[in-house]
Amino acid sequence: MATVTRENIGLLNDKITVKVSQEDYLPNFDKAVKQLSKTANIPGFRKGMVPAGMVKKMHGQAIFADEILKTVEKELMGYLQTEKVEIFAQPLSLDKEAKTFDHNNPSEYNFDFEIGLKPAFEVTPLEAGKTTLTRYKIKATPEMLNEEIERLQLRGGKSTEVESVTSADNVLGLNVVETDAQGTAVEGGLQKDITFLVKNFSAATQSQLQGKKKDDSIVVQASAAIDADKLNWFQHDILGLHEDIAAKYYKLTITKVELIEKRELNEEFFKEVFPAEEITTEAAFREKLQSEIEKSWDAESRNRLHNDLFEVLVHETPIELPKDFLKRWLQTGGEKPKTAEEADKEYPGFDHQLRWTLISDKLIRENQLDVSFDEVKEAAKQKVLGYFGGAAATDGADWLDSYLERLLQDEKFVDQTYREMVTQKLFDWAENKVNVKEEEVTAEEFAKLPNKHHHHEH
Repeated sequence: MATVTRENIGLLNDKITVKVSQEDYLPNFDKAVKQLSKTANIPGFRKGMVPAGMVKKMHGQAIFADEILKTVEKELMGYLQTEKVEIFAQPLSLDKEAKTFDHNNPSEYNFDFEIGLKPAFEVTPLEAGKTTLTRYKIKATPEMLNEEIERLQLRGGKSTEVESVTSADNVLGLNVVETDAQGTAVEGGLQKDITFLVKNFSAATQSQLQGKKKDDSIVVQASAAIDADKLNWFQHDILGLHEDIAAKYYKLTITKVELIEKRELNEEFFKEVFPAEEITTEAAFREKLQSEIEKSWDAESRNRLHNDLFEVLVHETPIELPKDFLKRWLQTGGEKPKTAEEADKEYPGFDHQLRWTLISDKLIRENQLDVSFDEVKEAAKQKVLGYFGGAAATDGADWLDSYLERLLQDEKFVDQTYREMVTQKLFDWAENKVNVKEEEVTAEEFAKLPNKHHHHEH
């Protein structure tokens, strides 16, 4: 009879020994030999008429080893299931040398494995009164509002292309490429086409631009090209970046120089900017625009709150991990083996991710925060309608259904949508378990807040 024994060899680290004797594997060995003698193609013998002795001679060793290992695996997995052992990854074999099996001398074999055990833990940061986080409220300043209005007035204005830059009111088409101080493009850096008003640059950059024509370019450092009070707006709204760009260099190449007649602030213009609203006065227009700008900042602020929450959960939930086992597992568990040094270097990131997986799995399971396929389907539908606008809904829903069906067969899309939704659900739930204090800040102050660690996957 096969036996399985277990002993503790370290923190959350056990050794499991599986002992198999001949009666455990021999019957299967004989069966496998018979099976092969029915199907083997051996020159000089008719198919199905190969003597078992011949098969044993030629393939015995391989079949024998195979059947022993199958038996061991079955016993090991059976044991882990019956005992309900929660382990990380897979058991690691402790047998350094390959064993030698001789099918002419069947005997008893011992196999040693080690397992890393999942720890029991409580998510303490979510206990009442334990954690206080800040939700930042960003007010749109009058300057921000004026800049946005001017941008919209120019965007819809009548333009004439001119030869060169002559005034602060010129509008430039610019190709922006992140470079080093010498103007050499940075690998993987930002490349973007923007439209920008000359007078939004700093005085020094404005004078540098005077007289420049299409295809001319200049290299600037962000903090020198854009004044401090506008830098954040430039980074966030124009370049669409979330990291601090003050120290970075960019090569600006002019693709177009224009003079634009600004649109008048009248009802026709308000209707163009907000087609769904009935806006008749400049005051109402400013108010609506302000709330739109603040809405976009609210989303940023919420991301920040969730990011802070993520860091608190990962760093302040007391979880003991079987480090040594996991490092050994990192060496052997991947696609290709790693050295101990490589595993050491990778471990901190792996540890961070693993803690998050343990915490999120536990919270999702214990609080029924899971997302059903129907919810994923509904979210996918909203995404699609978002892409194609309202027209999609009215325009005969047949193509929509078939488009959705295709999307939902794409495992990557489904998995990503599911992950986004489950993470969102988890944070919305956890947000209510901590104390949140509101603090009003300017966009500049918000941008300068120190960044805690890295972003979790959204």
